[in-house]
Amino acid sequence: MPAKVVKKKNLSALKRARQAEKRNERNRMERTRIKNVIKAVETSVSAGDKEASDRSLKTAVKTIDTARLKGVIHKNNAARKISKLTKKVNMLEKPASA
Repeated sequence: MPAKVVKKKNLSALKRARQAEKRNERNRMERTRIKNVIKAVETSVSAGDKEASDRSLKTAVKTIDTARLKGVIHKNNAARKISKLTKKVNMLEKPASA
């Protein structure tokens, strides 16, 4: 956060500042939601529960993809997160053999 924000004078700048504030709040909530669903998947994976992991992975993929479509996160960032989670869930199926 900047130490001191200079107040804008013209109406369009004031409106832009209001819009930016709303969008920032909305995006912050969406990023928090992403972190929570990722944590849910990782918790179910560490517990070793395959069914819960599958359910939470499905929810996580949907949430991350929605955030990507809204422009909250970059498409490559979303793909990386989804890939990482899917790999973790798939490791539950087969034992570590190599």
